[in-house]
Amino acid sequence: MNSANSVDNGDEGKNFIEFRRKVRAAEVLSAAMDHLLKTLRFSGRISVVVQNGQVLKSGYEEGFFRQSQSGFRREQGNAVEP
Repeated sequence: MNSANSVDNGDEGKNFIEFRRKVRAAEVLSAAMDHLLKTLRFSGRISVVVQNGQVLKSGYEEGFFRQSQSGFRREQGNAVEP
């Protein structure tokens, strides 16, 4: 076994452990995106599809309430970005 190869495998294992930790701790968004979501008071689902380290597509589904003259009504929207 090549020592450079074993170092790469060790780093890969450490990187995957850090990846799992960040996903479990909900640390998957940048600070800027986190700030935007809080500013918009976004409620919904954000999805990202990744293959071989590259984002293939991302999208969102949202559900929020807006006040109309007759009371509150629920609006829904969704979008998918290629």
